[in-house]
Amino acid sequence: MLSFLLPLILGNALQSVGQLAGSIVLGRWIGVGALAAVANFFPVFFLMNSFVIGVGSGASILIGQAWGARNYERMRAVMGTTLAFVCLLGTGLAIVSNLLVWDLMRLLGTPQTIIADSVSYARIIFSCLPLLFLYFAYTTFIRGTGDSRTPTLFLGVSTGVNLLLLPVLVFGWGPAPRLGMFGAAWATVLGSTASLVAMLVYLRLRQHPLQLDSLVIRHLWIDPRLLGLLLKLGIPSSVNLILVSLSELAVISLVNRYGASATAAYGAVNQVVSYVQFPAVSLGITVSIFGAQAIGAGKLERLRRVLRSGVGLNYLVGGMLVVGVYLFAREILGLFLTDGRTLEIARELLYITLWGYLVFGHAQVFAALMRASGVVLWPTTFGIVAIWGVEVPVAYVLSTYTGLGLRGIWLGYPAAFLANLGMQYLYYRYVWRHKQITRLI
Repeated sequence: MLSFLLPLILGNALQSVGQLAGSIVLGRWIGVGALAAVANFFPVFFLMNSFVIGVGSGASILIGQAWGARNYERMRAVMGTTLAFVCLLGTGLAIVSNLLVWDLMRLLGTPQTIIADSVSYARIIFSCLPLLFLYFAYTTFIRGTGDSRTPTLFLGVSTGVNLLLLPVLVFGWGPAPRLGMFGAAWATVLGSTASLVAMLVYLRLRQHPLQLDSLVIRHLWIDPRLLGLLLKLGIPSSVNLILVSLSELAVISLVNRYGASATAAYGAVNQVVSYVQFPAVSLGITVSIFGAQAIGAGKLERLRRVLRSGVGLNYLVGGMLVVGVYLFAREILGLFLTDGRTLEIARELLYITLWGYLVFGHAQVFAALMRASGVVLWPTTFGIVAIWGVEVPVAYVLSTYTGLGLRGIWLGYPAAFLANLGMQYLYYRYVWRHKQITRLI
């Protein structure tokens, strides 16, 4: 699991390096307003991505089970249905989101000084959703086979192209136009496109079972039965992620009440936290894939070992990262922010919330193992309750009716993480462990 996990963490880190570099460039050389405009957009983008992340999660489980059983025909059928569906989904979302983005930004209470830039930045990314969805789908296919190194290699390609184009397009070096903050969006899109093309070529040259050949193209349509199974596995995850993203929209609407400096601080901390979350998110993927392959191979005795290893790795790998960020918080945030007041807001937010991501990772491991066995409703329900029953109400009440202000918003995060872990643990210990494994046997 560790040999699978480390490339996966590296891959997730590489995937965010472009965003990190973009935030540094925008925050330090373009201004706090540009960073705040992009920060205001990312919860909306996460909302759009939630649909395909859930479908990809379901596809990786089905591909992991087929791979474990060496059933390549079923694996290709899952690929064909998934690719057709995410392409249609991405096209539909691109059209709808471009039409509604102004209204959505107004609904969030985006400050008038940055709303036009937020909308223009969002439209660039939204227009490319079909391509970005296909890229994400193919990386989940490869990971479903237990290979985390190949996606990491091509995430490196994406990041390299992104970093190469970022200053060129932002500052207008050479013959390139000076696009300012919008250059960061185009660098992200072009990097993902280059990586997708390179990945497909590589798989074809290696004659990999996942290559996009005539055998996959023959299945490149929506099989209603397979789509139903994908949605059964994926929709609860998508719903959970959608509600997470909606909660972020609710939170940023609270943050926006305190002005552009608070929004910029929120954006800077989100960049740092995205790296802190990598062990937790990567462990969720790892545990679900190892669990699915064990189930596909009929080796159910491995499930408890997978769980113990996942929990241990969460506190080992995640703990080292959290301690490092606590020690160097000011220096890390200083990469994004030069304004002293904004930097202090961001540092306080980070101190309040950072430890909670270890708790978040623990809950992710429980949920991932249950999803690998096909139990998706309860982990999703617990996540929804934690977000909308704890995080958002705590953030609203503490920021509005106490003297805590922004601190009250930040406290909603660890409160939700603790509530989710408690519910996941109780369900695993008293229900799933005794009933679901028996049913699988």
